[in-house]
Amino acid sequence: MITQDWLTDAVLYIYALSLLFFVSDAASGNRSARKVGTGLLVFVWVVQTIFLLFLLLERFSSAALTLRDYLFFVSWLLVSASFILNRLLRAELLVLLVNVVGFAVLALNLIGLKKQNLELEPWEVARRLLIVHVSLITLAFAVLTITALLGVMYLILHRGLKAKKWTHVMSRMPSLEWLDRFAYRAGLIGIPLLLLSLSTGTVALLIKDSPAQLLDERVVLSFAAGILYVFYIIRRIVSRDDGAKLAMWNLLGYALLVVGFFASSVSSFHRWI
Repeated sequence: MITQDWLTDAVLYIYALSLLFFVSDAASGNRSARKVGTGLLVFVWVVQTIFLLFLLLERFSSAALTLRDYLFFVSWLLVSASFILNRLLRAELLVLLVNVVGFAVLALNLIGLKKQNLELEPWEVARRLLIVHVSLITLAFAVLTITALLGVMYLILHRGLKAKKWTHVMSRMPSLEWLDRFAYRAGLIGIPLLLLSLSTGTVALLIKDSPAQLLDERVVLSFAAGILYVFYIIRRIVSRDDGAKLAMWNLLGYALLVVGFFASSVSSFHRWI
């Protein structure tokens, strides 16, 4: 056993098995494998949803959030998003990539981490703002992960076409125009969520009368990511950059967001301990 818990192990094994079936579909167009993989993923999603409901009941009235809770919710959002993408867009490779990230997040959560608390400040006035802040940043992180994956796919396909090296994997990808369009649309959802989360967090700090904490490394990196994302949207609207440059702006914003998220060793508050 990996985690010393049979149900947790079962979820991980079934999730991994579903990914193998999705890989088989993406590599060879095996529709039967895709159906089996989807069925297994539905089971994983149901179990995650049950866990999440118990988690919400337990944490709803608490001012504390664990890193495990956060990552578990991100993983659940990514699995849920993969169903929507699979249903609406029929983009098999994107669905596979989203689920690979979701599995990595879940595995990191269940295997590699001890219970680590993100202790939110106890002041009652700002507590509800912090709950809203965490909820929004979680949703934003999930949506922007999908945006980043679309950007990665765009760069891979663009490089392959430019080098005139066509592969079977590339044949499973949507067109460059499709990838650019849906990365932009996902960004129009994720970026406002990110900015709203930053604004609620800022207000919470001001209510606490702690404006100096706005200079914390994690806060600065998060705001820098938000600025890059806004720049990406502006450049996309005015069409000043080609698709490859836009994809790079997209990925730079996501990289800053990820670095800020894991910058616990230098952060003076909201630290994973």
